[in-house]
Amino acid sequence: LSMPFAYLLRCRDGTLYAGAAVDLDKRLREHRAGKASRYTRSRLPVELAWSRELASWSEALQEEARLKSLTRAEKELLIRPG
Repeated sequence: LSMPFAYLLRCRDGTLYAGAAVDLDKRLREHRAGKASRYTRSRLPVELAWSRELASWSEALQEEARLKSLTRAEKELLIRPG
């Protein structure tokens, strides 16, 4: 059984999109095909900028909500390596 993820995508226009997925690889394929989100469809291509595996779907949704509440600067700090 796979664990769910919360994730951030960097879109073509530089914006960051927060989401949650049970199958991250499948969800990325859906985003890249323009089938996952109206927001990302108009901003292709997208790349995975950050992801975090969580213990449950409810935790993944909570993390997604937290990510959406962050400022752009806070999201950039989260993504930065190291």
